[in-house]
Amino acid sequence: MNDRYDAGSAGYEADQYELVGYDEYGQPVYRQVPPQQQQPQQQYDPYAQQGYGYDPYATGRQQPVPPYDPYGSGDTGQQPTTPAYDPYGTGTHQQHGGGPSAPYDPYGRTATSGQQQRVAEQTAYIPQQAGPVEEPVAQGRGDADYHTEQFAFVEEPDQDSEDVIDWLKFTENRTERREEARRRARARVIALVVVLAIAAAGGVGYLWYAGKLPGLSASDDKTDTATPVGAQKRDVIVVHLHNTKSGGTSTALLVDNATTQQGTTVLMPNSLALSGDDGSTTTLAKSVDDDGSSGTRDAIDTVLGTEIQGTWRLDTPYLQNLVDLVGNIEVDTDADVPDPDAKSKGAAPLVRKGKAQTLSGKTAVAYATYQGSGEAQNAQLERFGQVMQAVLRKLTSDTQGATTTVQTLGMIIEPPLTDKDLGAFLAKLADLAKGGDYKTAMLPVQTDGTLSAQASASVVKDVLGGTAKSPSKDAAVRVSVRNASGVKDNTNAARVVLLNGGFTFLEGGTGSTAATSEVVYADAADKDHATEVAKTLGLSSGAVSKGEVAGNANVSVVLGQDYKPSSS
Repeated sequence: MNDRYDAGSAGYEADQYELVGYDEYGQPVYRQVPPQQQQPQQQYDPYAQQGYGYDPYATGRQQPVPPYDPYGSGDTGQQPTTPAYDPYGTGTHQQHGGGPSAPYDPYGRTATSGQQQRVAEQTAYIPQQAGPVEEPVAQGRGDADYHTEQFAFVEEPDQDSEDVIDWLKFTENRTERREEARRRARARVIALVVVLAIAAAGGVGYLWYAGKLPGLSASDDKTDTATPVGAQKRDVIVVHLHNTKSGGTSTALLVDNATTQQGTTVLMPNSLALSGDDGSTTTLAKSVDDDGSSGTRDAIDTVLGTEIQGTWRLDTPYLQNLVDLVGNIEVDTDADVPDPDAKSKGAAPLVRKGKAQTLSGKTAVAYATYQGSGEAQNAQLERFGQVMQAVLRKLTSDTQGATTTVQTLGMIIEPPLTDKDLGAFLAKLADLAKGGDYKTAMLPVQTDGTLSAQASASVVKDVLGGTAKSPSKDAAVRVSVRNASGVKDNTNAARVVLLNGGFTFLEGGTGSTAATSEVVYADAADKDHATEVAKTLGLSSGAVSKGEVAGNANVSVVLGQDYKPSSS
């Protein structure tokens, strides 16, 4: 292996090489010195910029290499003026007066004396060794002075940058809007589910509290025979509707069965036969007018075997106010009711026939008291029952609220019933009516005003828990008396005479004046009874005839102007 530094090698004795510097990779660079131009070996100064034989920055000019003085101790001979090496581009320092070259300061400082202090970090390198590796400027020369011309700035087009930024903002905003829309949709769905769950839970809770859940409702046990009918707990109040304009009354029983949780309105025809205090037989309508609330209540208890807690007298003006207070009612009307205040016959009806007709206080009273031409009294009674049930459906089921409504009406409550008792009772019925546990029933009364055990069992026994006890037909002959003599006292005179004769007196009211008196019987078996009645009243046998009689009477009498009480 040839060693180019071996001066004794063949072909190289006369050739000598000298180090001229290092390349960009830190490798030494040499050059061959021709024999005729060979000069004494110069000392190596690795940091002298202008003294390099090799110019890595392509300055195009080569200067003589000054002798290497690693410590800057002094001159090495006369040399041309050589600029000092400035590694940071601060400028070029010329030697003055052609004197020796200024010693090299690696940190850019100029020596102030001939003898320079030795720098601990500076190390001499042998030419055959690898050159020093340049360290980053930020680490090796913290006190370097940088200039603006040493940096290059790259400018980007502003328009392109703004377009990119706008596009990024657009895509970001659109994504955010989509995410926000999804979040809102999820929030709405969650809120809807929560509301539905709360509503369902509230509905189930109410049904459970009210006992109306299937399988758990008390109404499912209405036909439960565990408790005998007679032992079931009931509260009963009788209500009398007084028509203050045209006269007449309508009677019904309001029943609250606490055992079966069932409410019922029992409609009572005016032809129902009742027994008077003196043992005489009378009708329900007559008892209400003559005997008052207390006497009628006792008479009903006797006939039906019930125990009525109180009497509610409801005049038509109070019914009108009650309907207005609850906020109108809806009724399936079965007839057109004419307006009583209409001035012409062709006027529109006050109440029209149809489903779910809304009735105010005035129209409700008109419908409840309406009895068409040729209709039986039961038709009007059924309309009264419809209005009462509709009122209970609209009435509050709160005890305090119902009591306030009753007190607002300003009615006179007959003892022993009080306004608080009536309010609490109506609140219970209202709750049953709202839940569908309410019905209306007609008391089955025969043409003679009596109750048959078989016909009345469904109402008297099942609803009222009593037993029908109508006056016996064989007890006395029932005589209905209508006064057409024009003398009011003749009614009472005839009553006294008939009771003393062993007959049952039934008042038939008053009528238009008649000249002669009449005694009528319907059944041939009652002909002898009719003849006896005429004789008792002082009438001739010629006044007896066969014809139609009152529904609950055996004999009907019309007192004419020829009737003289003194002749009886």
